[in-house]
Amino acid sequence: MLSEEQNRLLVETGTGTPCGALLRSYWQPAALSEELGVDPLPVTLLGEELVMFRRSGGEPALIGRHCSHRGADLSYGRVEDGGLRCMYHGWLYDGRGSCLDQPGERGGGEYRDGVRHPAYPCVERAGVVFAYLGPGQPPFLPDYGFLSAPGEHLWVRKYYHECNYLQANEGNIDPVHLSFLHRVLDDTGLDRAKPVRGTDAAVDNLYGVDLAPALEVEVADFGLRICSLRRISADRHYLRVSNFIYPNLSAFPGETGADGYSVHWHVPIDDTRHWKFAFAYNREKALSAEFRRRDQSAVTADHRFLRNRSNRYLQDREAMKTKTYSGLGLHFQSHDAYATESQGFVQDRTREHLVSSDKAIVAARKLLESAIRQVQAGREAPHVVRSPSQNKFPHLVVLSEMIPAAADWHDAARKAAGGQ
Repeated sequence: MLSEEQNRLLVETGTGTPCGALLRSYWQPAALSEELGVDPLPVTLLGEELVMFRRSGGEPALIGRHCSHRGADLSYGRVEDGGLRCMYHGWLYDGRGSCLDQPGERGGGEYRDGVRHPAYPCVERAGVVFAYLGPGQPPFLPDYGFLSAPGEHLWVRKYYHECNYLQANEGNIDPVHLSFLHRVLDDTGLDRAKPVRGTDAAVDNLYGVDLAPALEVEVADFGLRICSLRRISADRHYLRVSNFIYPNLSAFPGETGADGYSVHWHVPIDDTRHWKFAFAYNREKALSAEFRRRDQSAVTADHRFLRNRSNRYLQDREAMKTKTYSGLGLHFQSHDAYATESQGFVQDRTREHLVSSDKAIVAARKLLESAIRQVQAGREAPHVVRSPSQNKFPHLVVLSEMIPAAADWHDAARKAAGGQ
């Protein structure tokens, strides 16, 4: 378990907090590209109220939501004349935080050049607008494979969560819960098979064969590599390799199985709410229209779960007998929302009783605390990319495959390193 001080260090992300400073050292997803049309979009990141808009050339811009004049909400403003104009007194801001015009003042405002409105750099990639909220020159956006994938090979969406970012990201690096929370008891007639190299068995069935996998963790320059081995038979093991990536995302075998991977990127709105930006990537083939529609019946247009805390996630006790372990349907994102939101808005880690299968959780917390201390000491955060030569990650591998029981999983990881 953690002390109260350690827990606060890892979960508090607002302006001026140590973890907030760490998260601001990296690019963070701020909005889906599809959300940002011609109208300004209010967003809240790391406790800071902001507004995003597209400039005349279509490039995204992100500035403080409240006008530097008298605090009116700029998300109601007018996108015109190369910037965003406040409706209250007409002050005009560009995407760099300069005040271009104060039309209520003679000559457009004698002192307008002295106004420095909050503004942050943005880049648009893979259907997401990323923002850098930190000081100084922004680093490179990491060139992860899924961020440069052809559009037809990638699916991205986001989900609202009423809980702290950390407990949700810790769910991604917990291989044991797959054998329980997401287990399907009867998949007859259901298209839930996810490719696993070396077998025709559905991965959901493999999770139920060995409920207590052997776990191994390795520290890497990007964060943490997590291996789980499930004994399927006397001569075969199911190998799953996933990753914790600094500071608030994970990559793991997901909806595209062995042909790709999934990424969950957990971005704080504030300390009790966050957005999960979810990416599904298939490196081998385009994702089908059916795949892209699979979320529609589980999520509202504003990215909320239909199964939520207010309706007890529509748990079906009868379905628990024969259909699914949890009784929460087949949408695994909703399963995760139950598990992480039910821990409380901010989990009290002083009351935990961790066991041997939590070794990845323990290791990731230690890495995160060390990274926070590193930034507090005035040093660069880990895994911040400052040169093109650094911006390559062939060793960040995700695996889902059957291997001989006598094989070394490191060999499989090394073999895959060239294809990620």
